[in-house]
Amino acid sequence: MVQAIINISGKANRVLNIIKARYNLKDKSQAINVMAEEYEELVFEPQIKNSYIKKLNKVSKERKIKVGSMKEFDKMFNIKE
Repeated sequence: MVQAIINISGKANRVLNIIKARYNLKDKSQAINVMAEEYEELVFEPQIKNSYIKKLNKVSKERKIKVGSMKEFDKMFNIKE
């Protein structure tokens, strides 16, 4: 475990107190850990690549097949029960 002495603003202190109360935490260190985990999900969430968007647009322009019901789908692809 890493220990650090930090200087925070009054607003940051209030935010940590709210997080501490909301998650029923023992101290502000735990509140900082919760805040870091939530921030990590927000910042490091995988971004959609431009190549994927191009591929998605290409697929959406392709010819569509109307299937109808599941029975018609099974018949189209020779699927037997």
